[in-house]
Amino acid sequence: MNFEKVKEVIVETANVNAEDVKLEANLKEDLGLDSLDAVELNMALEEAFNLSIADEDLAKFVTVKDIVDYIDANAN
Repeated sequence: MNFEKVKEVIVETANVNAEDVKLEANLKEDLGLDSLDAVELNMALEEAFNLSIADEDLAKFVTVKDIVDYIDANAN
């Protein structure tokens, strides 16, 4: 699972506490990410995992688990 790497990217990009980043954490409600944070996180995830995340897929990310599941399914 790519959770640890996703967690690291979220902590570095969105400046949140590592202990707050759990699979079930809601990106907006629990971690306080806004639309600008989402764009920055998207770019960081694309770089970290060497993949391209379509805008329509990005819009579906509600929890940290959504991101991990997407990367598990799409990363090389």
